[in-house]
Formats: sequence, structure tokens, C-alpha cells
Amino acid sequence: MRWWSVANFVSNAGTWMQLTVQNLLVLQITGSAAATGLSMSVQAAPALLISLLGGAAVDRFPRKLTAAVSQAALGAIAFVTATLVALDQLTMTSLMVLAAVTGVVATVDGPACALLGNDLVPPEDVPSAIGVGALVHNAGRLVGAALAGVTVGLLGTAAAYAANGLSFLFVTAVIPFLRPAPGAVRVVPVETERARRELTVRQGLSFFVRRPRLLALAAVTGVSAVFGRNYALTLAVLVTGPLAGGAGAFGTVSTVLAVGGIIGAVLGARLRRPSVRLVGTLAATGGLLQVAAGLSPSLAVLLVLVLPMAVVESVSDTAGTAVLQTDPPSHLRGRVLGVWGSVGTVWSLGGPPALGLLMELAGARGALIAGGLVIACTIATGRLVHSRRTLPAVVLRPEGHAPAPAALSTAA
Repeated sequence: MRWWSVANFVSNAGTWMQLTVQNLLVLQITGSAAATGLSMSVQAAPALLISLLGGAAVDRFPRKLTAAVSQAALGAIAFVTATLVALDQLTMTSLMVLAAVTGVVATVDGPACALLGNDLVPPEDVPSAIGVGALVHNAGRLVGAALAGVTVGLLGTAAAYAANGLSFLFVTAVIPFLRPAPGAVRVVPVETERARRELTVRQGLSFFVRRPRLLALAAVTGVSAVFGRNYALTLAVLVTGPLAGGAGAFGTVSTVLAVGGIIGAVLGARLRRPSVRLVGTLAATGGLLQVAAGLSPSLAVLLVLVLPMAVVESVSDTAGTAVLQTDPPSHLRGRVLGVWGSVGTVWSLGGPPALGLLMELAGARGALIAGGLVIACTIATGRLVHSRRTLPAVVLRPEGHAPAPAALSTAA
């Protein structure tokens, strides 16, 4: 698990180097901000269309093999891009094609690497492993964004893509040496193995749809993703607009958000039994903090609120991921993650435009306040409806104290 965490840190740093540079590269090629957004959408679109197939591939083949092949493929794509940039042959068309291929490979790589990491620890430690993964992700994001500027300044744009390619190869080299923890991977009986092979993508989707706690988790995460969490957009407008701050002030807010994410990942790693109820409670708390942030009279007050907002969001994400990856049976987890990838892509593509429209109508403060209230009220309403649907238990009396016929009729 330590080797896997180091490998993922290196890979995340390389990925964020490339993501940071890619937007600048598109702007250099086209001079269009719309084209930048299009490149991001093209990379995300495959997850909407074929995540179910990617999840099925993860269930069908050994996870170590699947993860190693997908990491090597992502590395090859990064090296091809670096070569085209170095030779000044990269066009918008070729960049879009490479982005689309990256998105296709990612539909397999995401669930494969996530489930492979879970196999490295005992089952009771999976929530902690997911928390460690969140911590590694946030740390790699900070380091990668910082290294991107240095690398481009010293070696050029192609070097950032080449560095990302090397980071993928490092992960590929580590995977063959990973060993599952005792009890993490159980021998599958022949009958179960045959049933696993006969499972289809449709059956994975059917499991997700018929699982109330997964549907509740999807609803909580969806409303939070659409009406909150897009702080790079809402807080940027709030800081530079009503609070009259500059780019430096927003940089400070972004740093506090990153620090809060790391603290939340550390706290999330201590979770032993995460639940959908915990995820909903944390999401509602985050919504209320978002309302308070929208009412902030100054930058100092906003900074005080931003830290717990990031902490709550990070712990909620860790708890939700733990539920998602441990609730389904092991032979269906890849398919369930594939369903989740498709649903999450809908949120990521639809959330920012919806939030942008809300900001146009109500301003940055209004969007934060309205969005936070929608999150909190929706979750509270769902919890209330669920509690009313839960029937009280019927207590059976000891023998010799049978209820009267009328009381028995009422109980029945």
C-alpha cells in the first residue's frame, strides 16, 4: 500500500502538470476560451457513453493486468502529445483526438486502479485506504500545479507532457510487485465464477438502480455537485466582485481550499464505518457553510469559512467513495463504478452551466446562498421522507399475554 501510494502521488502530480499546461496550450493554439472548454468536454464525454463497458472490463479481467495496461496506454498518449508539441505539429484536431482517446482509456483505468488499491489492505481498512488515496490526490494536485509552471518555464510545454508519461510508466512498473493483503481477495467458487462471467452490463446497471442506498448516495452527491462545490467558479466571482479582491486574494482562497482538502482526507482516513447518512449530514453541513460564505462581509470572514467547507467536502467524498466501493459484491464493483462514472459525468458537464446561469440571475452571493439552501433543504426533506416510510417495529408479547382481538386487528 505504501508503494501504491507513492506511485499514485507521482502519477497525480504528473496528471495535474499536464492538465495545468493543456489549457494554456489550447489557448496558444486557438486563442479561444470556448475551445479550452471544448477540449475538457471531449475528454470527459467518453465517460458518459462507455463507462459501463469500462467497468465491465474491470470485472472481467484481473485488476492488476487491467490497471497496468491502462496506465501504460495513458503514458503512451502523453508521450505522443509531447512529441507533437516538441515538433510543433500539434493541431486542435489532433489534440481533440488525443483527449478523446484519453477519456476512453480513463473509463477503464479509474475503476481498475481504485479497486486494485482496495485489494492491498484488509477489508476493514478499505475506508482508510480510500482516505489515504484522497490525501495523495490532493497532495499530488498541489505539487503538480506548482511543478507545471517551473517545468514550462525551464524546459517548455512538451516537458510537462513527457513528465506525465514517465509518471504513468512508474505506476506501470510498480503494479507487478503489489501483493494483495491476506483476506482482501478471496478465492471465487466455480459456480460464482461462472455467474460472474455471465453477468452483463445491464445486470450491473440493474443492481445499481435496485439498491436504495446507492440511489440515495447518487441523489446527495448530485445535488451537491450541481448547486455547490464548484468553488473555483463561485468563489472566484465572489472574491473579485463583491469582496473587491484580486487574483492574489483568490489564490489565497484556493490555497486554503487545498489545505482543507488535505485535512479532510486525513480525517476521512480514520472512518471505519462510513454510511450514506453520514454523507448526507456532511453535505447538508457544507450547504449551510456555503450559505454563510455567500453572506461573508469581508475576505477575512470568507477565509475562516472556506477551511471547514473544504474539510467537510473532503470527508464527505471519502465516505461516499467508501460506500460506493464496498456496498456491491466484489464481482460487480467494476460495473457499479462504471455506472457511477456515467452519472458523475452528467453532473460535471451539467453543473457548471447551471451554476453559471444561477450566477447570472442572482449574482455570486445569491448563487452561493440559494445553492446552499437547496442542498440542505433537499437532504433534510429526503431524510424526513425516509424516516416516515420506516414502519415501527411490532413488539411481540410473551406467551400468556396475547393481545385482545381488536388490538391484534390494529397491529395486523
